[in-house]
Amino acid sequence: MSFVSPLFLWYFMPAVLIAVLVCPQRWRNGIIAVASLLFYTIGAGGFVFLLLGCMVVNFLAGPLLAPSPWDVHGVRRRRILIAVVSFDVAVLLVWKYAGFATQQIAAVAHWFGGSVPVASLVVPIGISFFTFHHISYVVDIYRGERPALRNPVSFAAYIAMFPQLVAGPIVRYREIADQLPQLRSHRLDDIAAGFPRFALGLCKKTIIADSLSPLVDACFKVPSDQLTFSTAWLGAIGYTLQLFFDFSGYSDMAIGLGRMLGFRLPENFARPYSSVTITEFWRRWHMSLSRWFRDYVYIPLGGNRRGAAKTYRNLCIVFVLTGFWHGAQWTFLVWGCYHGALLVIERRFGLDLDPSTPWKRYLRRALTMLLVVIGWVFFRSPDLGHALSMLGHMLIPDFDGLGAGVQQAFTNQRLVLLLAALAVFALPPHPVTGPLLESSRSRPATALRIGVMTAGLLYAAILIATGTFSPFLYYQF
Repeated sequence: MSFVSPLFLWYFMPAVLIAVLVCPQRWRNGIIAVASLLFYTIGAGGFVFLLLGCMVVNFLAGPLLAPSPWDVHGVRRRRILIAVVSFDVAVLLVWKYAGFATQQIAAVAHWFGGSVPVASLVVPIGISFFTFHHISYVVDIYRGERPALRNPVSFAAYIAMFPQLVAGPIVRYREIADQLPQLRSHRLDDIAAGFPRFALGLCKKTIIADSLSPLVDACFKVPSDQLTFSTAWLGAIGYTLQLFFDFSGYSDMAIGLGRMLGFRLPENFARPYSSVTITEFWRRWHMSLSRWFRDYVYIPLGGNRRGAAKTYRNLCIVFVLTGFWHGAQWTFLVWGCYHGALLVIERRFGLDLDPSTPWKRYLRRALTMLLVVIGWVFFRSPDLGHALSMLGHMLIPDFDGLGAGVQQAFTNQRLVLLLAALAVFALPPHPVTGPLLESSRSRPATALRIGVMTAGLLYAAILIATGTFSPFLYYQF
């Protein structure tokens, strides 16, 4: 059940909001927990039992991880933490990576003349996200940053909360622990504050991302031997825009839904394509994932406190994990290593600092955007061979034009969307257009937002009613 499906928009979401609005305040977490498990069951079927099993293990472990005078040195708590985190990671590894691992083993065995069976497992939707929520929960309790939840309903509301269950943002336990027991009396105000953000995300997804999807698919489906310079660049730029508007649109909808339910979820984007360096890009893109890896991997490894060499090592480890977190494919691993290498280069040569003059800043911003676009080619391509072929054609100009399939998908509407989006990203951040088109804490002019959202919602409703929408791209992770 997608956020942009009629079932969700016209039945599920209104029913949940009405229940939260009219029922006693103390029922809020229970309503959210039941609705979220129903939401996941509709989308994932029997995998809801896997989610419930993981929830039971982590909930029972929570009180055992709290600081105790009977465990002065923390040996028992440390062992429990290692066991629980190992369990969570093992679940993720088995379901998401067993097939990939056995494929590689089978390929090596075949090269030596042997054969190994290949595991074929369906990846449960949202497993990467709820695994990270579980790890955040037990680690934050172990560190003494927040107390363990004693109420299983509140715990279920945090882990399974449907706005962020299947594609984030990744909500660290410390960010929401204090909100779970709150009984907000201004529930209508929450709905009024959250709905515009939800509407913004809906428009970004249905009007822009889904409109660009057929064009991007057509470009990336072109065989390597038929690619051209223009097709490769059109596909790379189109996917760069599609992915941003799709994923940031989902995040806007999730944050808006969370606010309507009485929760303030963390921001996930802050004008990432306006970044001047790759370091800055990762402070602005998928911020909840960056913060998670910083707090639970990078800093425990030593961060940047133990010299340059170990800092570079820690960065590489984090981005290898970031790549594989997105999927069990070599393309994701290469994409992660690519960004890790860029961060190491920036830090090594002092390029992560903000340029001193405006023209240098503009050039660095253009260079950063180019490097990001190159990275997205690996991220989107079906395999490494296709990615390298596409990058090769992007480097060598030709005059062959677009193929027939790409020309058919490259309509006037999509051309206008591409040019408009590129113009917005090419211009410096503006206090009105910036927050309107990208997630930001600043507020645009109220009249402009209302006018654009009204027109956008009407058009989005028409698109949804006609069935011209697609699943969110980050559902696959």
